[in-house]
Amino acid sequence: MLVLSSIGLWLIGGTAQAHVLPTTTIELDVRAAEIDAALTIPLSDLEAASGIDLGSAGQSGIDAHSSELLDYLENHFAPTTLDGRPWAVTFDELNLSSAEDLGTGIYDTLTTAAHLVPPAGADERSFDLGYDAVIHRVVTHVVMVTVRSDWSTGTIDSGREIGTVGVDSVTGDITPLTVHLDDGSAWQGFVSMVSLGITHIREGTDHQLFLLTLLLPAPLLVAARRWGGPARPGVAVRKIAAITLAFTVGHSVTLALGTIGFPVPQQPVEVLIAISILVAAVHAVVPIFAGREAFTAGIFGLVHGLAFSATLTELDLTGGQLAVSLLGFNIGIELMQLAVVAAVLPPLIVLARTRIYHPVRAAAAVLAAAAAAGWVFDRVGFPNIVADAADSLADVTPYVVAALWIAAVAVAVLLLRGRLVGTAGPDAFRKGEDRRQGRVVRGRAPRHAQMDRQGLVEHPQEVHMRGGHVLRD
Repeated sequence: MLVLSSIGLWLIGGTAQAHVLPTTTIELDVRAAEIDAALTIPLSDLEAASGIDLGSAGQSGIDAHSSELLDYLENHFAPTTLDGRPWAVTFDELNLSSAEDLGTGIYDTLTTAAHLVPPAGADERSFDLGYDAVIHRVVTHVVMVTVRSDWSTGTIDSGREIGTVGVDSVTGDITPLTVHLDDGSAWQGFVSMVSLGITHIREGTDHQLFLLTLLLPAPLLVAARRWGGPARPGVAVRKIAAITLAFTVGHSVTLALGTIGFPVPQQPVEVLIAISILVAAVHAVVPIFAGREAFTAGIFGLVHGLAFSATLTELDLTGGQLAVSLLGFNIGIELMQLAVVAAVLPPLIVLARTRIYHPVRAAAAVLAAAAAAGWVFDRVGFPNIVADAADSLADVTPYVVAALWIAAVAVAVLLLRGRLVGTAGPDAFRKGEDRRQGRVVRGRAPRHAQMDRQGLVEHPQEVHMRGGHVLRD
């Protein structure tokens, strides 16, 4: 009889391998004092195994039989320590959902979350899963168990498989799964949060665009309520340092508040982020808050920090893990912001000393404003092609930065060879002096006339010095 049963199971198992069948998935989120398990169970198999007829009423059918379904799950999900002590298990509400597998198409599923709490003094990183729902009756069924997040090992949204639960095709017995999670540490958790912060800015097109748009006018001085000649490099660096610091302080405050539970209305926050880019773009064309860039960056930083907090909130961290995560995530954000500044500001300072920077800055600001406007409409419920295109800007950012550096190097070489005279600024001109030849002339430098025809320099008579600043006549 055992031989016949084994042959039958082998044949069924062979069929199951030839035709992909719906599977149960259990995704583990390892917390500081408990483990959360997200369950997705094929509804038809659950009905067959439990004997509960849910009919075709959908969610209302699940609600009507929720007590029976919960009793069934509690009887078939009983994790224990390795020495046999039971863990406490509670379930969230049961929901109807759907899934799709290659070969099976779309099918209905029941989803819920189970909270697994080990007994006092037990090792939560090694335990017997004790799960046999569905597979105790449906011998072709398989349960896939993965670790979705484990802070102490630096695992975040990974889906790393740790084993399966199924029926042995030879013995007909259910193969239990003993979970052995990798050893972790606070250091690994910290490093993973730094990496997460870097990734968030690298992939966050809107955050990058806001910072880049603020950088556009940073190398310039203001004259007669418009952007004038270039500032000294030291002045430009100090200005952007103040802007970056203010933005950091602003987003750090709201990042902490949002993560510890301050209510964050996601849609208004996302709309305000798009508006912040629009305002920065206008400022890059016409100085609307000249001298108050740092204050403005701090205010908008408060908005961006609320968006940052959503990432940490999803991890559902508490206690020491939350504190370390806040620090690491913030450091990651700052490292990526500094990398953006270091990559973009030097070529902008060089290009700002030429006349071509004015149309380049205006064009970049217009593109940023268009992207921001597209995002505003998209985030209030009106999808559009502009927003779709703006979402892919992060893909071309490296090419834009490379182009800036190539142009800046070319300009620097021309300046050093004396073939290009920079646009007027604190050190760009000495009135009436041809620095290349070392002699004083009344007219324009010989090279000036040649380069002016190329549209690369401004006339020295168009500007004059006053109090160490360049003002345009």
